[in-house]
Amino acid sequence: MNSIVNMANGWRLFWMATTPVSAIMVVAMLATDTSTGPGVSALIQLSVRCAVPLLFVTFAASSIQSLFPGPFGRWLLRNRKYIGLSFAAAMAWQGFFILWMVTIHADYYISEVYVLRDAIEGVVGYVFLAAMTITSFPFGRRRLSSKQWKWLHKIGIYYLWAYAFSVYWWALFYYRNPVLLDYVYYWLGFAAWAVRAAAWSRSRRRRAASGVFTTAGLAGVAFVAAGLLAAGLGLLWYPLAERLLTGYAFTRIPETYLPYWPFEPFLPLVLILAGAACLSAGAGARS
Repeated sequence: MNSIVNMANGWRLFWMATTPVSAIMVVAMLATDTSTGPGVSALIQLSVRCAVPLLFVTFAASSIQSLFPGPFGRWLLRNRKYIGLSFAAAMAWQGFFILWMVTIHADYYISEVYVLRDAIEGVVGYVFLAAMTITSFPFGRRRLSSKQWKWLHKIGIYYLWAYAFSVYWWALFYYRNPVLLDYVYYWLGFAAWAVRAAAWSRSRRRRAASGVFTTAGLAGVAFVAAGLLAAGLGLLWYPLAERLLTGYAFTRIPETYLPYWPFEPFLPLVLILAGAACLSAGAGARS
């Protein structure tokens, strides 16, 4: 096991990840009728499914080491750049198929696929991805200060995670025709975020040895529990949230242009973060 891990480092890891993804995409192209819009659309979906696990691993890498320090966490941190670049390479396939769709099957794209807000979300995501990729190399990184680089990559990775996570949330709780992989990717995306949230909470609190809960601590547990339930029961609360959060005159512009508005996929996460903040406040009161 250690020998395999030692081999899978740096650019070798990059090629170990991107070569099979590229092989899958080439084989899929040969097996798909790309003369139709639905055929190219299927390739777009496949390319995303190949890329998303790499994104989630990149997103959670530092927090995994923070929560579970050890050889695996150190390996993730050492190779986070190359895992992220592997994600970018996989997403290049999606970009290629999107351009194919827009240029060759424009009628199908406009009539069956195009939604302005979705297009804006995708373009912004690719801008972040391109900027993060360029600044992962010395010639790009030296054009930014350390603070600028940090904020670009932090905002960018959250934006890209949010895009992927919300895609699978909508598949489960809005379109209601999910396949098994949609459930797997939704919960993987949730787990990647939960690891980051747990690491953030841990960094803010130091529990007293007695472990006695304060009122804030009890409220935190309740918020976290409610958030976890809401994350799995979107079918129950989404229709009400949709009625309460959309359809007003003042929401027409964000409903048309603002990515992720009105943020339904992330509402359970807000509850969990509120719970983590309460737990942190409770820990501070006990210390």
